[in-house]
Amino acid sequence: MLLLTLNVIYVLLAIGMIVLILMQRGAGAQAGSGFGGGASATVFGSRGSSNFLSKSTKWLGVAFFVISLFMAWYATHKAQPTPAQQDLGVMAQVPATPAQAPASGGAVPGVPVEKAPAAAPASSVPVAPAQQAPAATTPAQPPAPAKPASGG
Repeated sequence: MLLLTLNVIYVLLAIGMIVLILMQRGAGAQAGSGFGGGASATVFGSRGSSNFLSKSTKWLGVAFFVISLFMAWYATHKAQPTPAQQDLGVMAQVPATPAQAPASGGAVPGVPVEKAPAAAPASSVPVAPAQQAPAATTPAQPPAPAKPASGG
């Protein structure tokens, strides 16, 4: 509730500062008269006593910066640290494996090439139920015996 109130006040102060700054006449508004009019001793006119607009702008600016500093302090000291957990989505399900070397001998010179494992264990790779192989209904057939090589 406190931050909501401060945010509303913060925005209203910003709008008020913009309006007051745009309503004021700049110091360079009389620069042309300084080059030949002889109205003042400096190029941009003499600095007289400040008026209501400049005093109001000053105090709105002070309040704006005080609220900015308080909200920054409040945000850093009241924030709850959360554990750094990355949501990788689909990539979190894929086990990390080292990159396989190219088969055509295109390895980078000076970089050791590691052999990838032949196959990942079945328990580490998740498989959707629709992709599982159906159970075999016939018994497995033994392999055919090898013929002896005829030496001739």
